[in-house]
Amino acid sequence: MMHEIGLLGGTFDRFHAGHEHLIRSALSNCNKLEIWLTNNKKAQSKDFRVKRWDERSGELQDFLSENGSSATIHTLEDDFGPAQEHKQASVIFCTEETLEKCEAINNSRISNRLKPLEIISVNRIDAWDGEPISSSRIRSGVIDRKGQPWIQDSLFRTTISLSENVENQLKEPFGHLVNGSEKNPKIAISEAYSLIGKIPYPLISVGDVTTLSLQNIGVIPDIAVIDGMTKRENWPEADQIDQSRFHSILHCTSPPGKLTNSLFEACKSSIVSWKKLGHKCLIIVDGEEDLAPLVLHPLCPIGSVILYGQPGKGVVVRWCDEESKERCRNLLAQFEISQS
Repeated sequence: MMHEIGLLGGTFDRFHAGHEHLIRSALSNCNKLEIWLTNNKKAQSKDFRVKRWDERSGELQDFLSENGSSATIHTLEDDFGPAQEHKQASVIFCTEETLEKCEAINNSRISNRLKPLEIISVNRIDAWDGEPISSSRIRSGVIDRKGQPWIQDSLFRTTISLSENVENQLKEPFGHLVNGSEKNPKIAISEAYSLIGKIPYPLISVGDVTTLSLQNIGVIPDIAVIDGMTKRENWPEADQIDQSRFHSILHCTSPPGKLTNSLFEACKSSIVSWKKLGHKCLIIVDGEEDLAPLVLHPLCPIGSVILYGQPGKGVVVRWCDEESKERCRNLLAQFEISQS
């Protein structure tokens, strides 16, 4: 049966393959589709990382326009919107996750002496790991909008080496540079931290100077990656880093200009430990930690912050977002298989 008017509600944050499937299914069952998009206050009360209404509606409208759809977008102010009293609609679309709300809507409609809506529950689309694609999993940093991992475990079955092309791309700061003197890094790190403030997602420091400078202003990062050196020379002050402030200490090996399975596993373990237990982790690298952000960004939840020193310039602050994840994925794809 083809319905005349159908209803669909949701947040539609970081519009993904699952959203596409849901809307296509809805459009195939009604002539006119009203999409009710959760307002900012309600959406961001659950997770401040949810994009604003105008961004979400823009992504949604782009998809509708590309597919020649005449669906309309409206603002959803509460859990049910107009569905309880909508006299023209005859069907409502949902996923298993929102089925209960649709049933509650029909109970209200019956109380209002309106005919209940037909409920069409659409199967969710699975990501590469067999778990459903969802906005929350994208925000957690596990998958991209197509349900693919940001970083493949198979990439590190062998050691990979920095290519000349990637090395040239890494010469410029990847993030916001806070200028500061090498003689007194506390000044730059203080300014950098003031830009961040307290965040509910991991604060990550890469480098001995950065980690110690944070400690000197009373901040212990959630994850720190150090190698006992600065500018590829042993740094005696690294011994001042208080290892007792971390719940766990992981050791790994990663030679200069290379990325290893050992470093990858250490980074992955530290993120998992933070997610599950809220534990702080110190990663000590035998070799060099400079390239660690390329591994950490793809693994981190969106909203995390990575700090690292830029020799002779200051401290770089980089929030983890989809852009940083995509850039790191592209850079890692340009690494070369190591011959030694």
